[in-house]
Formats: sequence, structure tokens, C-alpha cells
Amino acid sequence: MKKVNIAEKLQLFDDHWNPRIIGELNGQHVKVAKLLGQFPWHKHEKEDELFYVVRGKLRLEFRDHFIVLQPGEFLIVPRGVEHRPIAEEEVEIMLFEPVATLNTGDIMDHNFTKEKLDKI
Repeated sequence: MKKVNIAEKLQLFDDHWNPRIIGELNGQHVKVAKLLGQFPWHKHEKEDELFYVVRGKLRLEFRDHFIVLQPGEFLIVPRGVEHRPIAEEEVEIMLFEPVATLNTGDIMDHNFTKEKLDKI
């Protein structure tokens, strides 16, 4: 067992839309990422996805509405729901997702898809 300091992990990298694995439990990855700009529309057919905002403000768009998350807030996007994260300024997040979850879900995008994630 080892404690994890989320802020320290987030200081280890500067790039955006490239999640890092910081833990694993019960078939789930705990990930951190920095976001800036707009991510492509996508969905995860088999996995729910939890977005927890550590720093900044994250806008999660859905086809018929949007939800804004502030630091200390999270949202679970149910499987099959199309969504698009948008960060007008840099946002630091923590994600909880099944190990097999591809960050771009049902699409492949050479700018955003990360098939192998680093563990930090």
C-alpha cells in the first residue's frame, strides 16, 4: 500500500489530453490528466466514466445540454452517452474508468486517441 498525492502526480507532466494511470482497483484505473481546448464527440459503449475536477472548470457537453464542473465536483457519464469535454482554460482532472476503456471511446483520432497509457 502506498499513498498517492494527486497534486504531485499532476506536476509530473504538462501535456494535454494524455491521461496517466496513478492507481488501479477492482478492474478500474484511476487516472489524472490535464485538459485544454475541445475533445472530439465520442461515447463508451460498455463503460461508465467518472470525471472529477481537481483544478479549473470543465464543461461536459451532451447533444441536448451541458454540465459545468468546478473543483471538487464530479460527474458520471453513463455508458452509451455521447459527450465532449471542453476546457476553455487548463483543467486538471481525475478519472475513474474500467481498465479496458479507450479515452476516445468509439472513435479513433490520431490527435487524441491514446492506446497505451503511462503509469506514474
